[in-house]
Amino acid sequence: MISQRRPPADARRTPSTARVLHQRPPTRMNAVVNVLASEWIKLRSVRSTYLIVVLGVSAVLLGYALAVMAAGMYDDAPPQQRLSARIADLEEVVVIVPQLCMGILGTQAITSEYATGLIRTSLTIVPRRWPILAAKSTVVGALGLITGATAVFGTYAVTRLVLDDRFSGAYTGAFADRLPLLIAISVSVPVFALLGLGLGALLRSSAGAIAIIVGLVYVIPMIIGNIPEPWSERLGSVMIGALPREITGDTITTSVYGSLLPPAAAAAVLASYAALPLLATTLLMRRRNA
Repeated sequence: MISQRRPPADARRTPSTARVLHQRPPTRMNAVVNVLASEWIKLRSVRSTYLIVVLGVSAVLLGYALAVMAAGMYDDAPPQQRLSARIADLEEVVVIVPQLCMGILGTQAITSEYATGLIRTSLTIVPRRWPILAAKSTVVGALGLITGATAVFGTYAVTRLVLDDRFSGAYTGAFADRLPLLIAISVSVPVFALLGLGLGALLRSSAGAIAIIVGLVYVIPMIIGNIPEPWSERLGSVMIGALPREITGDTITTSVYGSLLPPAAAAAVLASYAALPLLATTLLMRRRNA
């Protein structure tokens, strides 16, 4: 009788078994990357995201239209009026558009999950609350920064091209001199995105969160502008619209906003607009169900 030798144990392992035996457990970095990737997929798979981003970037077209209008009025004015003619920085004017758009995007990024019940699935896969909120903040904030920088720097470029040396050369100065202010204005856009995310998670209502954001941009500054001094100056100094110039040390002379804060304090206030709602959301999410 012919005996058959059994192959060694290693030889009997199938390739799949070998891979399983040598597979490493997922690291913390892999888990972070996976959560970030899932939040990015959620955001870009919604059609409204593209619409909101396009609307935010379209602020460049608004800035171009305002610059063309201002150039036409300057050219038609008498020489004496041209000498005293001044123009506001159009980047600060049109940045309201991407601010509102990114605030709405941040709100929708979280309230849509509560409305559809998808948040329960997310919390089942990732039971701890803060990694999901941190991933959403990273994705929404990054998209807000890209949108804001595109709108602000694009508006500056087209305005400088159109106005040339009009308005006493308001846009003929060195780009390096304007760069800090352009960066500060751009950073205010992702702040609105994170503010919308935090408010949306706190209120679980798109309408309520968006109403607060619109109030911060339009309603509250008008109310503060009609308050007697010195409270008008004090309250206006902590509004988001005042903070970019305060961060760069510029003085606001013709605005409803104030300019009392030093650069470091202004930067801290701007960061608090984004951080405080998210911190409150993180604490509240631990206490209540999805």
